[in-house]
Amino acid sequence: MTTTSDTTTEAAPSNAPLFYTRPVPLQADKHADVRILPGKLEFAASSNSIPLVLGEFSLALHHFPILFAGPTAVPMAAVGLTTDNLFITDGAWAEEAYIPAYLRRHPFIFIDTGEGNDFLLGIDEDSPRIARGGEEGQPLFADGKATDLVQQALDFCGQFTREHDQTQAFSKALVDNDLLVERNANVRLPDGREFNLNGFHVVDVEKFVALPEATVVEWHRNGWLALIHQHLMSLGRFNDLTRRQVARAA
Repeated sequence: MTTTSDTTTEAAPSNAPLFYTRPVPLQADKHADVRILPGKLEFAASSNSIPLVLGEFSLALHHFPILFAGPTAVPMAAVGLTTDNLFITDGAWAEEAYIPAYLRRHPFIFIDTGEGNDFLLGIDEDSPRIARGGEEGQPLFADGKATDLVQQALDFCGQFTREHDQTQAFSKALVDNDLLVERNANVRLPDGREFNLNGFHVVDVEKFVALPEATVVEWHRNGWLALIHQHLMSLGRFNDLTRRQVARAA
């Protein structure tokens, strides 16, 4: 998604996922002294959208507009009207708001080995959440053995990857059935300033209700109808973004 703000969001290198700059496989010898610091979400403070997976829609709809971005219709939580993430202050996420799993996974990530469904647990060595030595944060290894934190990261990344695959199937169905339409959001603040959030897609309600009966039954059974309704309900959260933008400007 793009904005008419006079600043731009810094993207990750083309070969790295969003917010990751140097993901490498986690190794006991190489990362023996690595500790993970709490919080530290500055890396996402200049992004107005965060990727979502399907299992998050029911929680995210209460806090952000759920939009679709790019040719593959990636579900995104809109978290700002400019490139400023309105849910991050001094590196900390707003206490009352849901934190997308994409951020909670960081700095860990699954790295595809290219051999079927074989993945390695990786870590972004350039993440601000990483510390070498010291006492602050949680260690990844103790006496040469992985700590519980590593197992938790494995479980979390595994669940995230499974839901990511399901999300891709859902997004492909939306694209294949031509259900998405491009929209722009124009917001005027009380002080007269205007912001335009461009380049996102939403489900076209008229096309949605015109789906063939067989498709409706199939999508109901696999839970996709509920996801579309959750997406449509979330669009009312644009007003919340406006209120957050006004509060931050003040």
